[in-house]
Amino acid sequence: MDATESLIVCGGCNAKLGPGKLENILKDLHQEKQPNVMVDFETTDDAAILKINDDTAIIQTIDFFPSMVNDPYLFGQIAATNALSDVWAMGGTVVSALNIVCFPQELDQHILQKILQGGLDKVVEAGGFLAGGHSIQDQKPKYGLSVNGIVNPQKILRNNTCQPGDDLILTKPLGVGIITGAYSTQQIGKEPFDAAVKAMTTLNKYASEIIRQYPVTACTDVTGFGLLGHLNEFLPHGLAAELDAAAIPILPAAYDCAADLLVTAGGQRNRNFLADKVHFTFEDEALAEVLYDPQTSGGLLFSVPPQYTEKMLAQLNQLTLPSAKIGRVMPQETAEIIIN
Repeated sequence: MDATESLIVCGGCNAKLGPGKLENILKDLHQEKQPNVMVDFETTDDAAILKINDDTAIIQTIDFFPSMVNDPYLFGQIAATNALSDVWAMGGTVVSALNIVCFPQELDQHILQKILQGGLDKVVEAGGFLAGGHSIQDQKPKYGLSVNGIVNPQKILRNNTCQPGDDLILTKPLGVGIITGAYSTQQIGKEPFDAAVKAMTTLNKYASEIIRQYPVTACTDVTGFGLLGHLNEFLPHGLAAELDAAAIPILPAAYDCAADLLVTAGGQRNRNFLADKVHFTFEDEALAEVLYDPQTSGGLLFSVPPQYTEKMLAQLNQLTLPSAKIGRVMPQETAEIIIN
């Protein structure tokens, strides 16, 4: 790639505000409830949902960030894949999208064309239509999508409705934040980076089409708050998650990087916020860093009654990325999240 057509690496979901900051900002924002609004920002769900009639509700979501890779086309693909994911996390189908663009006036405009092409290609793969967008001049390139989807109001997947006894399943390996950061500073080679790219550009559409065939009780996608941060949002009051460390899918290079202290600032923010909620029954700092690591365009995390797990995993593991049962939901006795 021509150096004049590359981006500065500075973002992805690692650029998200930390969960504690968001909680404090949003807690005092209130408005009169509307009868057709089924999900809004007062919960920690992945998108807003507005009911149109008994058969149809609209899913609205938005996501954008600075680049975490220097290839503009790849950046467009990753940002779009990440933004589209919220629709599938809610159990819906993608309908349309609008571009969100921040771009420096002085930068080569061909870079922006490549970003937009990457985004368009993923919207088309998702089965949606890219209908336009909005752009502003900014010092650093940022890109993402506002996405509309549809879902049957009776089949919405929420992120905090899991039940005691449910199995927890994850559909993508962890560690892309650590790997992209290490690659950008030339600490690792291209092979582990390519594995992270494959994860970040794989649409959650394919996993979603499988899990909607089963009585899934809750679902979310794993992004900037890391696996443990999103799992914290996933658990209703009084419930806990017990994770099996050996079963959690991890990109091997991410663990090695974490062991060498090549970690992310976003991971540290997540760790600080969750300090009193997570208990490791053994010492493994590298594993902890991976579980706190912000994921850009991560997989789906969902809960399902255990009698369906084996059959679901057999179908999910016919896809290109590994899925795994990583733990179970149980009544809370001590910590909210326990890693064995």
